Amino acid sequence: MERNRECFLRKLGAVTRLGKGRSLWPIVTLRQIHSDIIRPLESVPEAGLAGDGMITATPGLLLAIQTADCLPVIIVDTKRHAVGVFHAGWRGTVKRIVEKGVGEMNRCFGSSPRDLKAAIGPGIRGCCYEVGEEVRTKFDSQFGYADRLFREVKESDPVREKYPLLFLTARAPGHGEVPPKIFLDLVEANRQQLLAAGVAKKNIESSDLCTNCHPELLFSYRAEKGKTGRMMGVAGIRY
Repeated sequence: MERNRECFLRKLGAVTRLGKGRSLWPIVTLRQIHSDIIRPLESVPEAGLAGDGMITATPGLLLAIQTADCLPVIIVDTKRHAVGVFHAGWRGTVKRIVEKGVGEMNRCFGSSPRDLKAAIGPGIRGCCYEVGEEVRTKFDSQFGYADRLFREVKESDPVREKYPLLFLTARAPGHGEVPPKIFLDLVEANRQQLLAAGVAKKNIESSDLCTNCHPELLFSYRAEKGKTGRMMGVAGIRY
């Protein structure tokens, strides 16, 4: 994993060893806690920080979010020369971390939403992101468009279909049925937040890759039953 990180940073030109005429870009990470905490940074923090978002206008810092199904969201202001990186799982998303991130960039750097460009990296997509009813309830309480973020899939039960009399109950119709599976489109949820914050539709891009569909290519906590590595979404400002 360290070899992968070193190779990645070298590709970025952010070398991990000092060389003649080359400077080391420090890389800053967070102890991610599925929150809406966003850290404005002007330098490398002396102590480790907890949170799920970082923003900076300081050249030479690399801000990194680590993911393995949750979404990495990178926001760049090319006019004010500022960047932000955000870790958006369902908990951070329902707390509006990306929407708040746009607001924090405006507050700290004067960034106008119309000048921002956003990239949503690979994560678990709506094809695979099954969630419980409690997650849908939380989104329903926060977003007027929540119904557009979920889809239901009713699965057939071959045993129930073959032997229906075994499943007859005295309960009202429907109570004995297999509940539908619920899937959340986390990418669309974050795209809607960016739009609501004022980021132009044409300035929002998202990866089509689903981590759960491609564990041979990407790390996926779900597909690999929790035993997996982490991908890194990084943004920085050149000197």
